[in-house]
Amino acid sequence: MRAFVFPGQGAQTVGMGRELAEAWPAARDVFDEVDEALGENLSKLIWEGDADTLTLTRNAQPALMATSIAAFRAMEAEGINIHDADFVAGHSLGEYSALCAAGALTLSDTARLLRLRGQAMQEAVPVGVGAMAAILGLDFETVDRIAREIGGDEVVQAANDNDPAQVVISGHKDAVEAAAEAMKVAGAKRALMLPVSAPFHSVLMQPAAAVMADALAGVDIQPPAVPLIANVRAEAVIEPGAIRRLLVEQVTGTVRWRESVANMAEAGVTEFWEIGAGKALSGMIKRITKDATVRNVGIPADVAALRG
Repeated sequence: MRAFVFPGQGAQTVGMGRELAEAWPAARDVFDEVDEALGENLSKLIWEGDADTLTLTRNAQPALMATSIAAFRAMEAEGINIHDADFVAGHSLGEYSALCAAGALTLSDTARLLRLRGQAMQEAVPVGVGAMAAILGLDFETVDRIAREIGGDEVVQAANDNDPAQVVISGHKDAVEAAAEAMKVAGAKRALMLPVSAPFHSVLMQPAAAVMADALAGVDIQPPAVPLIANVRAEAVIEPGAIRRLLVEQVTGTVRWRESVANMAEAGVTEFWEIGAGKALSGMIKRITKDATVRNVGIPADVAALRG
């Protein structure tokens, strides 16, 4: 069995997807359609812009999705389609890419939703108020317990359960810093403050969740061609109403990536294809299920290798 998985924020690099667009007209069409949907030349920013502007949440989210779907369209041009997978999944914004690839969302709607999501998440908390930190070397249960003990009147919570040795915490800056120090005392190998401008996947994102609830209510969602393993449930979902609710919950909820991958492996998945920019998910997957085969599909050579 096979799963197609799609990366989240942090994988962006200037130039991503350009070679795909040059090699496959269908991949180029993706960037053109995203540009049209947003009413701006996002592809120029992706391919020729500066890294700081691309990294802005409002830009990074639709840009990473466009790159993933361009890679997926290149795969389709080579005879590989969504029915060659048994599940799709994505890390945070990658869940939207997964839904687009599986036909649940149109490309134009996905681009507009992610632009709005990025803006709403950025604006939910003033810059400097929130923070995130990666905790390395402690399991999720320990990180979650310490975060709950430290929080007090301020918010700090486990935001991303990435793999057995990496959990990201999110919340008010002072509380995140205090929790990070407590994690070190508890035996964490490292506690790294992340270069992000907002406390994603925490209850502080509730204003953004409200924005997304309104936006998703007006968007048509079809049953995906193959089941989605949803971030906040770590289990399969195909019903459009449930998908809509879970996308809203995802804004403030924990990304349960470790459990998602483990559950796919338990269901029989032995191959994971990371489609889009970077290889972050591949590293996580190998730490979660050591017997899995992982492939990356992000540049023309990767697509060409699939023919074999």
